[in-house]
Amino acid sequence: MEQRTFGRSGQRVSVIGTGTWQLGADWGQVREEEALAVLEAAVESGVSFFDTADVYGDGRSERLIGRLLRERPDADVLVATKMGRRVPLEPALYTLDNFRSWVDRSRRNLGVDRLDLVQLHCPPTPVYSSHAVFDALDTLVEEDRIAAYGVSVETCAEALTAIARPGTASVQIILNPFRIKPLETVLPAASDAGVGIIARVPLASGLLSGRYTETTEFPKDDHRSYNRHGEAFDQGETFSGVEYATGVEAAAELAALVPEGATLAQTALRWIIQQHGVSTVIPGARSPERVRANARAAGLAPLPEKTLNGVRDLYDRRIRAQVHHRW
Repeated sequence: MEQRTFGRSGQRVSVIGTGTWQLGADWGQVREEEALAVLEAAVESGVSFFDTADVYGDGRSERLIGRLLRERPDADVLVATKMGRRVPLEPALYTLDNFRSWVDRSRRNLGVDRLDLVQLHCPPTPVYSSHAVFDALDTLVEEDRIAAYGVSVETCAEALTAIARPGTASVQIILNPFRIKPLETVLPAASDAGVGIIARVPLASGLLSGRYTETTEFPKDDHRSYNRHGEAFDQGETFSGVEYATGVEAAAELAALVPEGATLAQTALRWIIQQHGVSTVIPGARSPERVRANARAAGLAPLPEKTLNGVRDLYDRRIRAQVHHRW
């Protein structure tokens, strides 16, 4: 699989990575052996980048990856975790002492001496403007607790603030055919600064898989049931902030643009990695078959102009009014 240089850190990552939120919590139950099978399939498919967080299943996702690393010492995988959402989202809590505690817990969960990449996990907006916060992150690097740091953001404005920090290695942001605003300023700024871009929620919580209809029901412990209007966390994390019925209809329309031999999900992933400045995209998967299908998107031919223009037209007609002004 194609490997890309990951921002200022100089690390190399597969263009298709694997997100592991679904292996921890909030997507229905996934048994441990099923989760490990997903991670194994990712490695076998050429994936060399896993994204996790200390809050996913209160560390379960990290521990599962840690077990894989123990059982597969030959796996050449860069693991990015996130911190900051196991406590109230108050800027005063983003301190060096807390960072050390959070990072040390993740090191234990993953079974490593040094974390490859730690990201602030969608913190309160003022945190991005705090010199003390970024000084603390630099200290973690100096102490060899972490190799590099980045941020996971909700808005383009937050991304631009973080990109301006000289130590920021990466920005993780929602980017997919239903959320294209980052193409305007964030990706160009990141490219100019040498900051890596991790594209998350690439399939709009499954809408861009084409598998759902207006009558699809999700388990009660699935955020696609309980967070459609931002009841638990930012609404943009669920279906990319798009109203569900609109998203189902738009996905059906987008299916007409899928190249022969590809699926809608693979086309969405190919669209993302074709955007200049993207380092890696992190679709989730709950089965080995799904993770293998995601990985195959890296081998698709570049999408033609007809498809690219069709995505833009669909966004402008169906999606823009719901999301563009918010994130």
